Amino acid sequence: MNEGAADQWFAACPRGLENLLAAELESLGAERTRETVAGVYFHGPNAMGYRACLWSRLANRILRPVATVDAGDADQLYQQLKTIDWGSLFSVTQSFAIDFSGESSSIRNTQFGAQRSKDAIVDWFSDSYGRRPNVERRQPDIRLNIRLSKARVVVSIDYSGGSLHQRGYRQKAGAAPLKENLAAAILLRADWPGIAARGGALIDPMCGSGTLLLEGAMMVADIAPGLGRRQFGFERLRDHNDAQWKAILADARGRAERGKCSQLPEMRGYDADPRVIRRAQENIARAGLQQHVRVSCKPLAELRKPTHKPLPHGLIISNPPYGERLGEKESLKFLYRELGEMMVREFPDWEAALFTSDLDLGRATGLRSHKRYTLFNGALETHLLLFHLQGNRLRDIAPGNGQARDAEAPRGELSEGARMFANRVRKNRRRLSSWLKREGIECYRLYDADMPEYAVAVDVYGDAAHVAEYQAPKGVDPDAADRRLAEVQAALPEALGVAPDAIAYKQRRRQRGASQYEKQASKGEYLSVREGQAKLLVNLWDYLDTGLFLDHRPLRRKIASEARNKDFLNLFCYTGSATVHAAMAGAKSTTSVDLSNTYLGWLRKNLAHNGLAETRHQLVRANCLDWLQQDRGMYDLILLDPPSFSNSKRMDDSFDVQRDHPELVRAAMARLRSDGVLYFSNNRRGFKLDPAIEQQFNCQEITRSTLDPDFQRNPKVHCCWRLTHR
Repeated sequence: MNEGAADQWFAACPRGLENLLAAELESLGAERTRETVAGVYFHGPNAMGYRACLWSRLANRILRPVATVDAGDADQLYQQLKTIDWGSLFSVTQSFAIDFSGESSSIRNTQFGAQRSKDAIVDWFSDSYGRRPNVERRQPDIRLNIRLSKARVVVSIDYSGGSLHQRGYRQKAGAAPLKENLAAAILLRADWPGIAARGGALIDPMCGSGTLLLEGAMMVADIAPGLGRRQFGFERLRDHNDAQWKAILADARGRAERGKCSQLPEMRGYDADPRVIRRAQENIARAGLQQHVRVSCKPLAELRKPTHKPLPHGLIISNPPYGERLGEKESLKFLYRELGEMMVREFPDWEAALFTSDLDLGRATGLRSHKRYTLFNGALETHLLLFHLQGNRLRDIAPGNGQARDAEAPRGELSEGARMFANRVRKNRRRLSSWLKREGIECYRLYDADMPEYAVAVDVYGDAAHVAEYQAPKGVDPDAADRRLAEVQAALPEALGVAPDAIAYKQRRRQRGASQYEKQASKGEYLSVREGQAKLLVNLWDYLDTGLFLDHRPLRRKIASEARNKDFLNLFCYTGSATVHAAMAGAKSTTSVDLSNTYLGWLRKNLAHNGLAETRHQLVRANCLDWLQQDRGMYDLILLDPPSFSNSKRMDDSFDVQRDHPELVRAAMARLRSDGVLYFSNNRRGFKLDPAIEQQFNCQEITRSTLDPDFQRNPKVHCCWRLTHR
């Protein structure tokens, strides 16, 4: 047996932190540090082990090797471990546990290795004292670490007594907790101590249970990370120097008290989930940092730079969800984009740090990072991206979009018919221009079969356009129809001033069954457009519809004006544009119901694109009528906008709005509070509201007031009623 040197130690840490840990240990007085995978060897007296346990922000465990023995097979392992004087380390009345790692040809799993090691230690005590100590896996008095490598075993005492990432201030975490020592590493890599020393602030826009904020506060307040732990493993060892430990502990307590009483930087956190914020507040109180760390419930969409005092520089740091357990990657791209936009808008002169396992999500911010570190959150490879926000321009391409388009429209000779069509488009644009500018509208109907021979609808979406060709009657010559569509395609780029590939063309047919949801293409390209306070994602290429019904713009505005502090229900929610409007206007909650996974996924992207968390915005995949008959929730504001007809294979029966609307309206009104409002709309031509519904409820037709100037030429595009209880 080769007894381990008294001054030799090993500090275990997550992979990727080895050089940071070595520097930290040296600052605590360690000598001859040597990095290895997931740890650092170092030398120092017994007091160095105490200081490392108390002050290391990065280590998982501090191990003191006590012996190295041969272990060619299980029997040799047993015999060699029995040669160690275990009674010099702990007594027979104490419990112990073994953490065994490593395998060999004869010891093929760690459970077997731990069992043989346990037998050797128990038998040693039985032979020496006639009694055996207890083995306690959960909370042992003594924890032993036995590591097998190349037929040799290193036996160490775990001075920590449990992972050092457990500081004691966090009893509950969110759905995807960040370990405290990894949070500390992120802050150190982002140079938070240096930024704080220069008077900078710390803000976490998605703070969860507050781990990054608390680790940051403990750094600048000079609070030892282990000060909140109840006990360390070394305190139960026979050779524990209690007087020395109490002196080290008293010094740390004094430093913490002085730190808490000093003027610390501004440290604030936000999260959209009130339950998580309450948890963060509990953690902050447990750490005794209520005077320095403040958190509040606020979604990303509402986050603004604090204005109570000047905050010219600082660090904005975030560990947003990255799709391993929370959220979905495609919708998260839009959340990350919103995060990038918020950072450069509100904190243009600050530094930023983003922690994610997915580099695609990091790139979705639209910002360029100047440094990247690879870290490991357990077995998961993760990345820390650092950004200088000053002068960091957002890339123009929104998440999910392809390459930027050429804005120059090609010039060419147009036929007489094409020139006539282009002139009508330009005339319509001039007619609408003052209204568009006054209302700040960037998505609108520009042309709707104004000239019967050019039977198309032209909708503008920012710098792109969507053209829907109406199906020609049977008597129309197909060649003539094709020629006119070709003239439309030739005229529009010049008339709109956009590149030809920025215009999508579709032919409308009556939607039945699965064709309502079938893809027309597979570009996966989303365009971000703004409508009022909301940013909405449209897809001009892949589906028959774009994801935004332009004729309902006034109704969405009306809902937004009435949604504040209301519980809003959106039935047949489609891509959820009305939900986003209600949420951005301050709705207390929203519930959106639709049978299509495609549309609900689109809504999820729209929420993320506006920085809205799903904690207050519920998405339900269900048949609306079935769900209404089962649901017992009550709502202040309801939008009921069913399709004219559906025989989707996901429904047991077909749906016809004229035939089925009485039952549907009554079911929805049963969920409306006594002073609430329901808006019922549909686009069935010739629709008639059932007289019995008009007798049962207050029904006011408001169709005309829900049509903006771009749809007043075609007032039959939809019909709409406002319903309240009598």
